[in-house]
Amino acid sequence: MLLPFFYTGAVSNEIPIYLVGMMGVGKSTVGAQLATRLKRAFVDTDREVERVAGRTIADIFETEGERRFRALEAEAIRAASADAAVVALGGGAVAAPGVMERLLAGGEIIFLMADPSLLISRIGDPASRPLLAGLDHAAQLERLETLLAERNPFYQQARIQIDARGTAEEVVDRIVEELEAESE
Repeated sequence: MLLPFFYTGAVSNEIPIYLVGMMGVGKSTVGAQLATRLKRAFVDTDREVERVAGRTIADIFETEGERRFRALEAEAIRAASADAAVVALGGGAVAAPGVMERLLAGGEIIFLMADPSLLISRIGDPASRPLLAGLDHAAQLERLETLLAERNPFYQQARIQIDARGTAEEVVDRIVEELEAESE
């Protein structure tokens, strides 16, 4: 096994790196490993929302609705943008008005791509995913396909797009390779 190297190439250590993509694509897992590799802090905006709100995202959706969750999410993104961290965003964060424009203006966006069938296999128990909770497998797959179609125009604005199949280490390697290619 090769020891990880630490990338210090083209992406400035002064700007955040945003990981975007659908739920289940691995933004949190990949983000934590990428941050370690790049010697940066890691921020998961979903976990920040839960920390600030003092409850789970599912509970926020249930008691206050998606609108309140999106407002808390927007604040978590603003706070995370102040640092040059690796930031994992919730799947729908980029669809909120003005979010992509702010991210593009102040950081590097990396879109992690995966087929909805892979996403379903990674999500596990959908009860913690408010947009999938209560749906059978076929309806979950259909919902993911619909969400991907709605969000894809936003995701496609990312300069770097990475295939998220394989292990988290493999995905991190692909990201680092892309970042290195940018420095050449």
